[in-house]
Order: sequence, then C-alpha cells, then structure tokens
Amino acid sequence: MLAVVPFLGGCSGDANPVRDIVAAVGGGPPPAETPDFVASTRPEKLDYIPVGTPDRRKTPARTADEVKAVESELDTVRSRNEAAAQAAREAGATPAPKPAETSVRRPVPATQP
Repeated sequence: MLAVVPFLGGCSGDANPVRDIVAAVGGGPPPAETPDFVASTRPEKLDYIPVGTPDRRKTPARTADEVKAVESELDTVRSRNEAAAQAAREAGATPAPKPAETSVRRPVPATQP
C-alpha cells in the first residue's frame, strides 16, 4: 500500500514527485517555461477563502435594519416580476386570431394537357 502513495502524488497540482523524478532522469518531455504574458498577468498570491476555513471576510455583517431593508427591496422586485409574469400568461392565453377573409379570388392554375 505504501508503494502506491508516491504514485498518487502524481495527481496533485504543482507538487508532482513522479513527474520530477522522471524529468530528472531524462524521461518524458522537459518542463515547459511559463509564457511571459501568463506570468505577468497572474498574481503571486491568490486571495481566496480556502474550503473548510472559518469565514474571515473584510465586510462586516449587516445590521437588522439593513437586512429588513434588503428584504423589502427583494419583496418589491418579486412583486414586480410576478405581475409581469401574470401579464405574460394572460397575453399568451388568448386564442390566435383568425385569418382575415378577403373577397379577392385567386386564379386557378392552368392544368397542363
């Protein structure tokens, strides 16, 4: 079982001992250099919250009054959306209009003898 552990390391991102050993002895393709445009556009350290860590956001929690204000705003938006949906349902529920009747007679095509 312990013999398999180093090979599972090959599945990790940057730390890949199997790839490093194979490249060191001359097997496999040489490691590619990072292009300049990639290196210049990526930050040194990514600023994200890792999974499983406590939430340490820079923004403070909302107060009870702020929460009530946001809830009322969302209720207003929901009511407006429900009214628009009801209007669309009513517009779609009307039967299709009948084609207009015309008194113009169309000529009958001549049959070929």
